Amino acid sequence: MEQRWRFSVLGPVRAWRDETEVELGSPQQRLVLATLLLAEGAQVSVPRLTDAVWGTETPASAPGVLRTYVHRLRKALHPTADAATSVIRSAGEGYRLRTPVESDLRDFRDLCTRAEQARAQGDTAGAVKHLREASGLWHGTALAGLRGEYARHQRRRLTELRLTAQATRLTAELDLGTPAEATAELAGLVAGHPLDERFRALLMLAYYRSGRQAAALATYREAQRLLAEQLGVDPGPALQTLYERLLRADPTLLTPQPPAHAGIPAQPPAEPRPDPNPTRAPRTPAPPVPSQLPPGLPVFVGRTAELREAEAQSANGTLVVSAVAGMAGVGKTAFAVHWARRIATRFPDGQLYLNLRGFDPVGLPVAPEHALRTLLASLGADLRGLPQELDALAATYRTLLSGRQVLVLLDNARDAAQVRPLLPGAPGCLAIVTSRDRLPGLVAVDGAHPLHLDVLTPAEAHALLTRRLGAARVEAEPDAVDEIITHCARLPLALAVTAARAATRPALTLTALAAELRDSAADLDAFQGHGDSAADVRAVFSWSYRALTPDAARLFRLLAVHPGPDTTAAAAASLTGHALPHTRRLLTELVQTHLLDEPTPGRYASHDLLRTYAGELAHSLQTPEDTRAARHRALDHYLHTAHRAAALTNRARALIPLEPAAQGVRPEEFGEDAGKATAWCTAEQAVLIAAVEQATAHHFDTHTWQLAWAVANHLHLRGLWQEEEAMQSSALTSARRLGDRVAEAYAHRGLGLALAGRGLFDRAAAEARQAIDLFTAAGDIRAAAESHRTLAWSLEQNGDLESALDAAEQSLSLFRASEGRGADERRSRTAIASALNAVGWGHVLLGRYGQALDHCRQALALCLELGDDINAAHTWDSVGYAHHHLGQYDEAVPAFHQALALYRRQGDLPWFVASALTHLGDTHLSAGSPDAAHAAWTEALTIMDDLGHTDAESLRTRLNPDRRR
Repeated sequence: MEQRWRFSVLGPVRAWRDETEVELGSPQQRLVLATLLLAEGAQVSVPRLTDAVWGTETPASAPGVLRTYVHRLRKALHPTADAATSVIRSAGEGYRLRTPVESDLRDFRDLCTRAEQARAQGDTAGAVKHLREASGLWHGTALAGLRGEYARHQRRRLTELRLTAQATRLTAELDLGTPAEATAELAGLVAGHPLDERFRALLMLAYYRSGRQAAALATYREAQRLLAEQLGVDPGPALQTLYERLLRADPTLLTPQPPAHAGIPAQPPAEPRPDPNPTRAPRTPAPPVPSQLPPGLPVFVGRTAELREAEAQSANGTLVVSAVAGMAGVGKTAFAVHWARRIATRFPDGQLYLNLRGFDPVGLPVAPEHALRTLLASLGADLRGLPQELDALAATYRTLLSGRQVLVLLDNARDAAQVRPLLPGAPGCLAIVTSRDRLPGLVAVDGAHPLHLDVLTPAEAHALLTRRLGAARVEAEPDAVDEIITHCARLPLALAVTAARAATRPALTLTALAAELRDSAADLDAFQGHGDSAADVRAVFSWSYRALTPDAARLFRLLAVHPGPDTTAAAAASLTGHALPHTRRLLTELVQTHLLDEPTPGRYASHDLLRTYAGELAHSLQTPEDTRAARHRALDHYLHTAHRAAALTNRARALIPLEPAAQGVRPEEFGEDAGKATAWCTAEQAVLIAAVEQATAHHFDTHTWQLAWAVANHLHLRGLWQEEEAMQSSALTSARRLGDRVAEAYAHRGLGLALAGRGLFDRAAAEARQAIDLFTAAGDIRAAAESHRTLAWSLEQNGDLESALDAAEQSLSLFRASEGRGADERRSRTAIASALNAVGWGHVLLGRYGQALDHCRQALALCLELGDDINAAHTWDSVGYAHHHLGQYDEAVPAFHQALALYRRQGDLPWFVASALTHLGDTHLSAGSPDAAHAAWTEALTIMDDLGHTDAESLRTRLNPDRRR
């Protein structure tokens, strides 16, 4: 019999195989499963999974660790299956769950849908029954026990689904005439969610129907006080209207209103009766039901996840304001129209559409008063009798919508103030708002659900071109299609413009079109609309740009100068020379207009085409002197901050001197917190690499070699040797352009370290020797000593152990000779501790274990005195290795564990962790514990594979000795 799996996310994440609960392992492993479950059968990419598990602090080993988690989950869920038949399937560059997925979330959605159908058919009691069953599926807080930003975001989303279902159920129970039973539950919900106006309104209604008008009014006044104190706003229109009706003791509030619905009548309509009084004035015909939605895009593709999220927000049939936001050209209107047409049948009293022209290139935004008059006319109101004041117009509009089920699509809104008077105030209506602004006021005050549209996924972009050009043409040139998608940066408007060009020129091959895009990559000329500004990418971007304040517009232009791929507020402040608080306000303005995105809190990134547009503006509006000054400030920011980080994260190196930072530059401060400095280097890693590339390209040669020096230790410890090699090669080019022999020596030494990391030991030794010669000629004994260390490592890895030990001893001698000559005492003693361990390691490799342990114990004593964890970790690894070769396995194992604990305490040091694990595995095997050895080697192999290191093959041989044959 085929096995059956069931999953739970509405509480702790759990799983059952048939009737047996499955042990899911660590919280990170359960978070992987939860991410797949919340995708509901859709593919989840590896980057998205790593973001879910690790957030912004994703280690280099994350993909390998993720594979381990998936492997363990597969074995736990389906022990006898292989990867092809497991419940967790590999899909493209990610994973998905075998569908259909049985889960409490799926059951919850199904019950909510059945409740909606019951209400539409007038079966209120049936709706309540389904919603009570749905509430019973919750077993505490969703995703309980899982941490991280992704888990928190999903927990909030699921909690909102639960609250919406509760609000719908309690509304239905009040309609059934049981206010006393609902009052206690509503009071608890209001206490738990004091700013949620849905539950306040229901509690006010419950009190009123129970004969407690004073309690109902007091509930409103409490909401009024809380909103004023915490948000500085008044209650929303719906709550205010209910309060006014309560003050009037409106008797219609006592009688539940049957839900309006579009159903099939039970009996055919009766024949119209003749008018018994034909002489009276004819009745005014009912106004036509408005059906104003624009036509849907015939070639609309993708957006499955976004449509599912939108559907979840609109499924309850009550007032929902969905603020669909996104950058220019991302397809907000197409998405909103597509979604609105899908759900239009739920709104039998009409669908209204209004373009608010918030970012129109030539006209002004539509004033709320004019918009209200347009909407009222569409609803059949007599415009001659309408009031003139905005508030009175809005009240008339809400009154006209009361008791109706109407969908209102408000397209291209400028801001929340333009939209707020146009929102329906009655249950049964849905407002969809699109804007380039994120409309935070609408979210905070009016309870709008924000839905952000990003660029298309690669698969969606491919589908768009297929729909527009035909499958045969797309499949004939797959490489060209991929290149077109890349150059269009997956922006729907850019893809549509490019596809239109291809469609109107059938003789043009897609390869030729891709070449055109490649040739015009530095500008947006390839995406011109040929007279249609709505289809011109540059013109569409300009509509948002022109709405910016002058300082925000300047920041937008200067961000094209930033090395990228993203920036922080501090770096942006240095780029512009503005104060940090002012820069934060400018970044917020750019984010709200979608000219900039904030993919992770505190980090800001720009879409590729927007960056190109900003570069065009910078070229045409900034003087070359302004641009160079901004670039200088940005590079100074990263150089001076990286220098401070290097001083904290490697206390053995003597620091290079820097020129003062340019005026307006504000390097980041770490105090004495090495962990904070390491975190900054990790977060800025890609930016620092790009900064060196930019400095080299624009001949900021001093910045190039000094940045390479400052970042070298961070890259080296994380095994990023190819990046380190490229950076040091750039440093060498810049040093030679400067004619600076000391800078050239530093570049040679850095290049030697990188080449040794890559296993190119002959070249590494040659670079180290050049550095030694140059530093010796310059009289820099300390730097020469550091270069001898590099030489020792290169010679050791190349098998020349005697020469390696000699170089290590030279290094120790020079460090001792340089003590007290310029470098601070702590750095000198740290360098001596490091050199003592290097000499000890050299003795280990030559089989002189007593001498090795003697040097290593001296090193450990110094490390303990100095609080130097990283050198202590290196030394414990040497101690363990010596004990192993002496056959003292009981001493070796704890030494390796000490090393591993210290490495892991430092954060992301994969190569050193893998090396210590390899040594630990060797010791376990020699001590007669093959299972423990296998576990250590397996973990080490995962890390080495992720690094692409040559030692991975020897580990594979350890794990599978038959490979030797």
